[in-house]
Amino acid sequence: MSSGNIKGFYKQRKNPNTATANAKKPPIHAATFGSNLAQPPALTSRNGKPDLQDEFSESEPVLRQFDMNTVYGPCIGMTRLARWERAVNLGLNPPREIERLVRSGKVQQESLWDSRI
Repeated sequence: MSSGNIKGFYKQRKNPNTATANAKKPPIHAATFGSNLAQPPALTSRNGKPDLQDEFSESEPVLRQFDMNTVYGPCIGMTRLARWERAVNLGLNPPREIERLVRSGKVQQESLWDSRI
């Protein structure tokens, strides 16, 4: 059995040099609100404004919901139109709006997951 006097067995000593080491470190400069540092090029768009919205049309959220819905089967390795046609052939009744959007050619043909997986 142990005697319960662990502090006597493992004597702790403070390092006398720790106080001086903290005082010698240079301050870490971080970009904060109101900073005059330039924004990195990866976060700015072509016109110099912050790139907060990707280049999507108004119909993109509807197409993303179609991509996320697993009722119409997997979407990896096929275009949105091919997935929609497969869902029709299987009798899954996909929305006609998706077909209209994809056949118009004004939206991205690849699914949301195409380049991510």
